[in-house]
Amino acid sequence: MTIDQALAPRLAPTGVLRAVINLGNPVLAHGTPEEPGGITVAIARELADRLGVPLALECVDAARRSLAGLTEGTADVAFLAVEPAREVDVRFSPPYLTIEGVYVVALDSPVATAADVDRPGVRVGVKQGSAYDLFLTRTLEHAEVVRGSDGVAVYRDEGLDVGAGIRQPLTALVADEESLRLVEPAFMQIQQAVALPRDRGEEAADALAAFVHDLLDSGFVRQELAAADQDPGLAAD
Repeated sequence: MTIDQALAPRLAPTGVLRAVINLGNPVLAHGTPEEPGGITVAIARELADRLGVPLALECVDAARRSLAGLTEGTADVAFLAVEPAREVDVRFSPPYLTIEGVYVVALDSPVATAADVDRPGVRVGVKQGSAYDLFLTRTLEHAEVVRGSDGVAVYRDEGLDVGAGIRQPLTALVADEESLRLVEPAFMQIQQAVALPRDRGEEAADALAAFVHDLLDSGFVRQELAAADQDPGLAAD
């Protein structure tokens, strides 16, 4: 599928597609700011190629900084979890992959299932501005959300009851540290999509949606996930 290059001024108004890449999520991106890789980098390159414009990547370490790139006008596209709180400022494509938010606790914690977390006195560490921060802030009725630079880091630093994060890195963590365990089931499904500033218009949003559908239908997303050593099964249906 090609993209009408007449839309390039809407999607890349400076003549360069400025994409912000979150290196803080290892499922989406890896490497260094000088040499990033992963599914989001591959999607950004493909979009720039189809628009016929150069690509400029800005690498950040948190989703809130990706969002800031769009709201502050320094980026044209970002890769974010679909979240109602963000839709005030950005438009989302259809999801291109789904990941899970899970809890980690000490091996001897009384927390047995995800449902046990939402109780008075329980404190949950989250990465500030992450999708699971926004989700848990909205949905937990009794437990307290404690924010930091990383969910596990703040869990440890402040002696919290629970840490929250993405399944893949937390699975690797508990494999290395016998004193920790994951809590099942996952507390949320995190749908990742391509986002653009809300003021880019309906035509630009429709073109981006069609582009993402094509990446899924063609197998591009599964292929690039595998190339990045991620599970191709994370690709959206």
